[in-house]
Amino acid sequence: MGVGSMRAAIERPEVASTYQVRDVAPDIFLMGNIGAAQLLKYSTEQVLSLIDLIEADALAVHINPGQEIVQPEGDREWKGIYEKIRQLCKQSKKPIIAKEVGCGIPGHVALKLKEAGIAAVDVAGAGGTSWIKVEGYRGSKLAKSFWEWGKPTAECLIEAQRLNLPILASGGIRTGEEIVKAIALGATMGGFARPMLRAAVTSWETAYDLLEKVKQEIKATMFLIGCKNLEEVKKAKYNIKE
Repeated sequence: MGVGSMRAAIERPEVASTYQVRDVAPDIFLMGNIGAAQLLKYSTEQVLSLIDLIEADALAVHINPGQEIVQPEGDREWKGIYEKIRQLCKQSKKPIIAKEVGCGIPGHVALKLKEAGIAAVDVAGAGGTSWIKVEGYRGSKLAKSFWEWGKPTAECLIEAQRLNLPILASGGIRTGEEIVKAIALGATMGGFARPMLRAAVTSWETAYDLLEKVKQEIKATMFLIGCKNLEEVKKAKYNIKE
């Protein structure tokens, strides 16, 4: 599980406790989260303190230039962010994960992030929630010009196959079948947010039922393609239609 942007926890210490979920989820892999643009505003020590704040297993740095450039109040100063990511990776005792927010991380960018010390990449490709569109609905006029901006999740996965780095597939993932497809394309694991959020708004029981359904979909898909485990899925042949 990854929490939302923890920028508020730095700027408003009184809300920091709202990010703490360890008491109800002691065993999950938990990721903190900060925007790449914020690395220019806060010290590395401040950013790394977010890991201890929520007892996280890793820290995700979300790389969202598309959203920032169309957002009227967005951060447009990105010079030096790559070096800040490198510095963060060097000083952190926990893994630093790079993630997009709906526009995708191409293979050549993922390679640069690996060279900076990133431990894993969440491609978060186009196909799911688009934060450029979110900004459009908030009133951004520039967003309309980039309405379909982004690289699809599947393309990002294929490009990142040879990186020898854990790759998370998100961005348009909705079912267990799609998670299996993502793993066949090179992902280490699949993730989604919107289906869980919709279910959780109803009740925790609905969210639980959704996860059980996804598990069954994964098993059923593996059965249908003749794979008894995820290692076999990773070796499965696939066809991509143009």
